[in-house]
Amino acid sequence: MRRVDAKFVPKLLNFHQKQHCMNIANEMLESVRDDPNLLQRVITGDESWVYGYDVETKAQSSQWKLPHEPRPKKARQVRSNVKVLLTVFFDCRGVVHHEFLPQGRMVNKEYYLQVMRNLREAIRQKRPN
Repeated sequence: MRRVDAKFVPKLLNFHQKQHCMNIANEMLESVRDDPNLLQRVITGDESWVYGYDVETKAQSSQWKLPHEPRPKKARQVRSNVKVLLTVFFDCRGVVHHEFLPQGRMVNKEYYLQVMRNLREAIRQKRPN
């Protein structure tokens, strides 16, 4: 017996759903033909839960030792209990805006509205035109 992973199966679409996808794809192609710079203005976003780490660089943990002494041991970094939601927006040139969900704050409509306001301000600063 061996362990196997589940296989990704795409959704089965009916004729009308396929036609709708084709119409949207054609509209997007027309938009790009009409404005070749359109894709350079697109901003997309993603969010991910990230864990905090107590980061100590190799240089920070280094110590002086004599040639006959054993090397000092460094414990492996462990994930802390601090888990925060990172929301990041980027375009073709890189990150436009990012922010972390404050501790104890609920993810709801008000939170996302504030994120959008902050994103709009970041866009105004990075793209003054």
